[in-house]
Amino acid sequence: MKINFFKYQGTGNDFIILDNRSGTFSKLTSDQIRKLCDRRFGVGADGLMMLNEKQGYDFEMGYYNADGKAGTMCGNGGRCMVKFIFDLGIQKSLYRFWAIDGEHEATIDEEGIVSLKMQNVNKVEKHNGHFILNTGSPHYIKLVNNLSELDVFAKGREIRYGKEYKEEGINVNFVEQSGKPDKISVRTYERGVENETLSCGTGVTAAAIVCHHNEKGFNEVEVQTPGGLLTVEYVRLDNDHYRDIWLCGPAEKVFEGIIHLPD
Repeated sequence: MKINFFKYQGTGNDFIILDNRSGTFSKLTSDQIRKLCDRRFGVGADGLMMLNEKQGYDFEMGYYNADGKAGTMCGNGGRCMVKFIFDLGIQKSLYRFWAIDGEHEATIDEEGIVSLKMQNVNKVEKHNGHFILNTGSPHYIKLVNNLSELDVFAKGREIRYGKEYKEEGINVNFVEQSGKPDKISVRTYERGVENETLSCGTGVTAAAIVCHHNEKGFNEVEVQTPGGLLTVEYVRLDNDHYRDIWLCGPAEKVFEGIIHLPD
């Protein structure tokens, strides 16, 4: 099978994108997707996305983790998909698309910053030393010091494969606060990739919500990841309820090409 692919990245979180509006790639198997995402024997990516048709929307985003399995919502992936459709010549002031967790909106400004509206958050679980919340994907948030020295792979894997989360998995985020209430740093171990990624959009969103600086009302938090800077904006109603959540940052095309897979 000959596959025309596009490679995009959002703060180092990288994705293969396939234009599947004609249904050409709908029968790709999990094994084929995994091979495409392999960094040694394929294109290499944290995940693969398919641009699908969806009645009533600009498009549907199909997302698969690097292990070849269908994934939950990917924030940076959503931003990259919006930039991809923009690059195809579909340029609008507001995009509406469908993902596995429902409807999303997005915009692109003159500087190329893609802003993606995330789902509302209606519950934040506070445990002894960590938080659990879902921002389209499930996230474990742990506040730490000396983030740059932390073994994210070992610590993240230990939590992700712990008794409580082993079956379904969870994304593990380690967060360091800078001393300024609206600036944090985040490193993430992602399930499905089973490694640290340079950035995780839903993880960054979850971390920003946990580290809110305004008790009520509008919040804007700058988040430094190993792959670059993102901004999360949201309105906090109370400890469990967050609305108008936007993940904002760059998304860029890296290259495009053709790869052949065995039928």
